[in-house]
Amino acid sequence: MSGRAWRRFLGHHAAVASVLLLGLIAAAALAAPLIAAALGHDPFTPDLFNRYAPPSPGHPLGTDELGRDLLLRLLYGARVSLAVGLVAALVSAVIGTCVGLAAAWFGGAVDALLMRLADGLLALPSLPLLIVLAAVDPARLGLPRGAMWFDLARIVAIIAVFGWVKVARLARASALSILRRDYARAAVALGASGGRVLWRHVAPNLAAHVTVASTQTVGAVILLESVLSFLGLGIQPPTPSWGNMLAGAQELVFAAPMAAVWPGLMIFATVVATNFIGDGLADALDPRAELRSA
Repeated sequence: MSGRAWRRFLGHHAAVASVLLLGLIAAAALAAPLIAAALGHDPFTPDLFNRYAPPSPGHPLGTDELGRDLLLRLLYGARVSLAVGLVAALVSAVIGTCVGLAAAWFGGAVDALLMRLADGLLALPSLPLLIVLAAVDPARLGLPRGAMWFDLARIVAIIAVFGWVKVARLARASALSILRRDYARAAVALGASGGRVLWRHVAPNLAAHVTVASTQTVGAVILLESVLSFLGLGIQPPTPSWGNMLAGAQELVFAAPMAAVWPGLMIFATVVATNFIGDGLADALDPRAELRSA
C-alpha cells in the first residue's frame, strides 16, 4: 500500500485494534507449546479427577469435561481454526482469481461457461451441501480417516469448492475494466502474450480487491469450520478446534458455562476482527479516496 493508504488504514481505529487482537491470538497460538511447558499440562491428556476445575494459577481458565486445561485447548484450537481460515481463504482467492482472469481474457463461450458455473454454485444452499460433503466417510473412498492433516485438508477443500465464486466474479469485473484501459491495449498491440498482459498489467491491479475480499472470507471460513466441527463433521477430537470445543461443552452449558463461553467468544472476536480489517482495507485501498486526497 502507498503511504496515503497506510495513513487511511491507521485512521480506521477498529481495523487497527483488530490487527492487534489477531496478532495477539496468533502469537499466543504459536507459543502454545511454551505455555503448556510453563503450566506443566498436556492439553491432549484427560484428567478425570480434575473435571470442570475452576480457574486457578495452574489452570488460568479452568478445565473442560475431561479435565484438560481450557486455556491450552483454546490456544491449540486457535492454531487449527486460524490455519483453516487462512489456507481456505488463500486457496479460494487463487482459484477465484484464475477463473476470473480466464473469463475476462477469453470471453465468449469460456466466459459464459465459467460464470454460469459460478451462478450455479451461488444458487445452491452452500451450508447443507457442505454438511453432506463433510459427512462422506473417507474410509469408503480408500482415504485415511482420523489423521489431523487429512481433516484439515478435507475441510479446506470442501470450503474452497464454494469459496472461490465471490473472488472470481470480482476478479472478472475488475479485469474487464482494466483490459479496456490504454496501457493494457497498448501491451496487446505490441504483441505481448496473454499470460504477460494478465500477469504484468492486470493481476497487480487486482491485488487490492482480492486482498479485501480474501480478508473478509477468513472470518466466514472460520465460522463455517466451527459449524462443521460443532456438528461433528469437521476437525475430529482429540485435535482441538473452537468448533469441537463448543460441541463438547453443549450438554453442560449450565453445569460449566465457561467451557462453552470461551471458545464461542474466540470465534466471535476473530470473525468480527477479520471483518473490521476487511472494512479498513477497503477504505484504505479505495481508488476514489486516493483521488479525493490528491
